[in-house]
This record gives sequence, structure tokens and C-alpha cells, in this order.
Amino acid sequence: MRIITATERDIDFIKSRDHHLKENLIAPKIRENEIFLFRDERDEIIGWMRFSYFWDNTPFMNMIWFDEPYRKQGLGKQVVDFWENRMKEQGFERVMTSTQADEEAQHFYRKLGYKDSGCLLLDDQAMEIIFTKKLI
Repeated sequence: MRIITATERDIDFIKSRDHHLKENLIAPKIRENEIFLFRDERDEIIGWMRFSYFWDNTPFMNMIWFDEPYRKQGLGKQVVDFWENRMKEQGFERVMTSTQADEEAQHFYRKLGYKDSGCLLLDDQAMEIIFTKKLI
């Protein structure tokens, strides 16, 4: 798998697949290098990751997605390691992410060293668990 930074040529793909991101935010996130795409050996896109900044100063992984056939193969760990290393190179000492309490991803993040750091309660969905990890 290759991890590449999304470019303006990828806007239509992202628009068609990432339904949690408002369309008018795609281009700015691409310009800021906040979206990565994952390509397989045939150069097909098999997933993506995007992030932003919590409090405008702490990298926050908003979404990591792999198409079904590519899950549970260790690729997610590769992506998180890649992102954490990139954030560390940029001088960040801590990263964050979250997942809903009814999703399996919470176990994935804990296995990678993320610590439960709080939660968000909304009326219409499961509790959102906030995770942090100190980059060493």
C-alpha cells in the first residue's frame, strides 16, 4: 500500500465517497495537506484518512476508512504510524482522535497506545470517546 497526499484531481473521488465532509471543505483540506489516500498495488484507491486540528493546535484524526476487503490486515496501523510520524516531524507532541462507543475502532486505538481522555454526549447518537496519544 502507498499512502499519498490527496490533490485537486482527487476532489471528485472524495466527494463521492466521504459523506461526512462538507463539499466546500474538500478543496481547502487538500490545499492544507490534510487528506491522504491509500493505493494498492494496482494503483487503485482503497481508502483515505483526513485530519484537522483540535483547538487549532492539536492534530485530530477525523476519519480513517478502508474498503471492506482491505480491513483487518494491519493497514490501519500503517496509516496511523505514518500520520503520527508526520505530525511528530512537524513538532507536535500530542495527537487526538475519537470514535463512538458502539464502534469497534475504540479497541484499535487503545491497542495503538491511545488513552481515553473524555467523551462527548449528544442526544441522538452513542457516546463519542475522545482519545489522546503523546508522541514520544
